[in-house]
Amino acid sequence: MTPNRPSVISIAGFDPSAGAGILADIKTFEANRVYGLGVCSAITYQDDQHFRGVNWLTAEEIMLQVLVLLNRFDVKFVKIGLIESLDSALTVIRKIKKTVPEIQIIWDPILKASAGFEFHSKPGTELLQELCTELFLITPNIPEAVELGESGAAEQNATELSRYCNVFLKGGHHAKKTGEDFLYHKQGKRISFGGRTFDVKPKHGSGCVLSAAITAWLAKGAVLEKACLLAKDYTLRVLESNDSLLGYHAMEDIAYTAH
Repeated sequence: MTPNRPSVISIAGFDPSAGAGILADIKTFEANRVYGLGVCSAITYQDDQHFRGVNWLTAEEIMLQVLVLLNRFDVKFVKIGLIESLDSALTVIRKIKKTVPEIQIIWDPILKASAGFEFHSKPGTELLQELCTELFLITPNIPEAVELGESGAAEQNATELSRYCNVFLKGGHHAKKTGEDFLYHKQGKRISFGGRTFDVKPKHGSGCVLSAAITAWLAKGAVLEKACLLAKDYTLRVLESNDSLLGYHAMEDIAYTAH
């Protein structure tokens, strides 16, 4: 028998500290009551404070893992995190959609590790637009959004990218409105999700958690706006869970629903 919960796939890096990447995604999926399937895209040598290096898996190696899961499980949503390049991401995304055309893909564009290691330089505009056309949602933070466009302004680049897919701009790095996130609908509407800073402690991998929680709630049937709101609430709970850089994931019943 397959799980009664919706099944979702995380394609992400293996972070041994379990604060970010595939392990953080799986914990988030479990806490939000979806069944998490994991595909490794890279092995990182790191903890919550230090980054030593990365070993990439190729698009072909990623797809060998993905296809086994898609042949077994009914998957409607996939989250992609750390991956070697935009070319690899585009190859993987197109092969997934060729196998399951109706699948929805969320991309968390990790360009730099929280410990300071830079994974990718500024992507080319044409390739980025081509990639976003294949996606349902991207979830950059402010520094990532600055790199994902030509303007040098996160909000302007997010607006431009929303011509191709939905954009959830994570506001944890906002200079003036810390924690205020914005959803840029592909249809042109922008929605603000107000932030708060009291009792919030920085966490390694918080962006992974937020994107994974959005994916989980979409899989449970929530519309995009509500999925973002519920995911933000869950991420705040992780940020408030302790004073360290590694958050705790709530396993108690979550009272709110997707509808």
